[in-house]
This record gives sequence, structure tokens and C-alpha cells, in this order.
Amino acid sequence: MFNTRDLLDASQRSLRTAARTLQEARNVGIRTAFLCHSHRDRELAQGLVTIFAEQGCTVYVDWMDASMPEKPDRTTAVRIQQKIIECDLFLFLATPNSMASRWCPWELGYADGKKNYDRILIVPTRTGATTHGNEYLDVYRSVELSKTGNVASWRPSETTGGIFLENL
Repeated sequence: MFNTRDLLDASQRSLRTAARTLQEARNVGIRTAFLCHSHRDRELAQGLVTIFAEQGCTVYVDWMDASMPEKPDRTTAVRIQQKIIECDLFLFLATPNSMASRWCPWELGYADGKKNYDRILIVPTRTGATTHGNEYLDVYRSVELSKTGNVASWRPSETTGGIFLENL
């Protein structure tokens, strides 16, 4: 589980990416991920992008893509679908905002139909003692920082035997 404070702190760190675009990342063998999140969680998303970049993964974020329409429309939906397919992983940043979003459940449903089950990863968050996410998110793998500081993934109800991001 990611503490929202840790994500906010990470958003303040310098972002050093090994690749500037998804195509560049794929060309040099860097893992890519699509980030599903609420735009209201911009700082949390930026922190997650930084943490994943530090682990050697390039994360696609729609509002960082200058080719996306300014106002969401059918073109937006088609491009999001393409990016979900193109990326190796699908990340769902679980916050109160993403759970209330109209777009986030749609993106998750689309990814569910297009991606291998183990490539859909929930990023649960915690604010104080409150955790964020719905029960249906428990069918997917979750990601969090391991005790060694590496991003790792676990299957639902799994407490040992997680997989580090670089091995997914």
C-alpha cells in the first residue's frame, strides 16, 4: 500500500527517465505502464510516475501527452484504448477520486478485456488509517513498495512470494 504522503513526497523529486516516449522505451527494452487515475490526483500520479521511473519503468499519463485533446471526447477514448494496449502494464491508482471517476472504471474494464490478468496492477493508497479501493479491485494484483524499497506485486490475499517490478 502506498501512503499518499509518500507519493506526494516523491512528486517533489527530480524525475529522471530513461526514455522520453513509450516508443523509445520499447526500443531499448524498458517496461512501460499506463496509469489510470483521476486528474484530481495529479500530484499523487506524478509521485507514482517518479517511483516507477526510479525502478526503471516508463509510465504513460494522458495529461502529459501533448497529442491528447484538451477536452475529453471520442478521440480521447480511442487514444486511451491504444495506449492501454501498447503498454506492458496497466496501473490503477486507487483513491477516492478514481473510485468516483466515470473514466477510471471504464479504463479498468477495457484493460480487463485486453490485458493478461497479471499485467493489471492496483496501486492501493492509504491516507492516515483509511485505505482506498473497492472490493472488485481485489481480483487483481496489487503493487506496493517492498521492505527493500523496490516496487513489488502480490496476488490477492498473498502475503509472501511477491514479484519485483522488473520480473513482471
